[in-house]
Amino acid sequence: MCGIVGAVAERNISGILLEGLKRLEYRGYDSAGVALIDHGALISCKRVGKVAALEEGLTEDIKGAIGIAHTRWATHGKPTEKNAHPHFSGDKLAVVHNGIIENHAELRERLSAKGYAFVSETDTETIAHLINDLINSGLDLVAAVKAAIPELEGAYGLAVIHADDPQRIVCARSGSPLVLGLGFGENFLASDQLALRQVTDRFVYLDEGDIAEITTNSYKIWNKSGDTVTRKVERITGKADSADKGGYRHFMLKEIYEQPHVIKNTLQGRLGKDHVLEQSFGSGATELFDKVSSVQIVACGTSYHSGMVAKYWIEGIAGIPCRVEVASEFRYRKFVVSPGTLLVTISQSGETADTLAALRLAKELDYTATLTICNVAQSSLVRESDLALMTEAGPEIGVASTKAFTTQLTALLLLTVALGRRNAIDKATEASIVKALHMLPETIASALGLDAEIRQVAEAFADKHNALFLGRGVQWPVAMEGALKLKEISYIHAESYPAGELKHGPLALVDDDMPVVAVAPNDELLEKLKSNLEEVQARGGQLFVFADKNSGFKNEPGLTVVQVPHSDEVIAPILYTIPLQLLSYHVAVFKGTDVDQPRNLAKSVTVE
Repeated sequence: MCGIVGAVAERNISGILLEGLKRLEYRGYDSAGVALIDHGALISCKRVGKVAALEEGLTEDIKGAIGIAHTRWATHGKPTEKNAHPHFSGDKLAVVHNGIIENHAELRERLSAKGYAFVSETDTETIAHLINDLINSGLDLVAAVKAAIPELEGAYGLAVIHADDPQRIVCARSGSPLVLGLGFGENFLASDQLALRQVTDRFVYLDEGDIAEITTNSYKIWNKSGDTVTRKVERITGKADSADKGGYRHFMLKEIYEQPHVIKNTLQGRLGKDHVLEQSFGSGATELFDKVSSVQIVACGTSYHSGMVAKYWIEGIAGIPCRVEVASEFRYRKFVVSPGTLLVTISQSGETADTLAALRLAKELDYTATLTICNVAQSSLVRESDLALMTEAGPEIGVASTKAFTTQLTALLLLTVALGRRNAIDKATEASIVKALHMLPETIASALGLDAEIRQVAEAFADKHNALFLGRGVQWPVAMEGALKLKEISYIHAESYPAGELKHGPLALVDDDMPVVAVAPNDELLEKLKSNLEEVQARGGQLFVFADKNSGFKNEPGLTVVQVPHSDEVIAPILYTIPLQLLSYHVAVFKGTDVDQPRNLAKSVTVE
């Protein structure tokens, strides 16, 4: 997920573009570049590495009143100056692009036959030549972009300028966000409003399929049907950072409620209508995935739990062997590397010491490739892995991880599909999973509607010192994460077990002073779970069951049921995480603990 900034004004806008790139650098630091029009000439500067390198290269001669800029996370083509954006066609047209053009090879071949010379390895350069070819056929810039869009397959957010039309920027979005920033005698665009907060507080968010043009004094938007449309102007005031509770009592609660939005961000640019866009994993992902026959996941804490869920997915859906290990154990033991193994590290920060050490150890051994699931683009794990999939969760201030976990699960399901299409996942299965993923933000939002009911349930835990969490199959790691949340912020001693293990010891601890929490989606293991829970009831245990509304569970003495909205089975682990997060939060509030800064814990992930 790269960063785009554009501006058209009656003043030199090179400084505005540069500041916007600095604010978006978390989206990518492989390279950065700008293109400006000055007195009818297209001028540019591109540099490999961080935005600071670009800043050093920007001389006083590189200026203009209209321009576009980009900070890149490499997907097509290595991080080189030739592959850096903007890309050009001739000496007049420049384009910046976020996303993946899936039919770039076909377009490249066609355009090469027409005499267009390609100087980069990227899919983006095909966009530049395609639009330029249409202009050369007699179309103006707006008409050329409109004509080019139907020929692009995949995901894109793009912006185009042309030296012969120095009054406007034309942009388009499909699967990758773009926002317009409105000024007075000047207008802007970016992939995130954060990039423009220093110049305006008025924004227009483009919808899927929109095409827009901006000039100094106007903007115009066409929807995917080609009709001129009006989009709501939103005014954003206040500080632009996430260190603001936004009206919520605690950061943790705010971050729980952010999950529909951040999951949507995680999916943007990575899903087609019925398939996963594989190149979103990085340049060369397809070639590397072709070599993978097994997966080794290494992580710590909450990230380890997300890896445990992924094991069920990767083996059960993709049909590929998968091992999951706590990083602090993995790095200190001898182990055998199977041929064709992909090492996957998971970390919110990308700096977790044990996980990073495990990665460095693995790179000395015979792993086929390394991939990290991470939330911080500038982190060590991202820099040192062959591939990276960013979770796009935004800063997580609360110590108890919430949105990081669900975005990790979302990313890991994308990985499952990408690997599985080479083995057990056919096109119909992939389409079904992708459909469920498209619905996931809405599904999560529906689960947040249980907040008030769960708050009432939480009162029963306020005077308790112990709790037991149970799950079957893929829901067992979800139960593990639920127990961890309760421990972290309420200090209740909570343990989690596969429900079938009750009879092997934990049942001896069950009484009316030890609440038992179970997650019960309506899947093939439901009947087994019901029989396990009957064992708890028989010993006077107080049961709290989060169950699919079609599961058949009903309230009765000793059994409290919270009905969870029905969902596709594949996304159920992500969905059932939400009520467990809310339960832990409300229990902590009732107990009067410091929710955001619990004792003996901090947002420090580099401690071994």
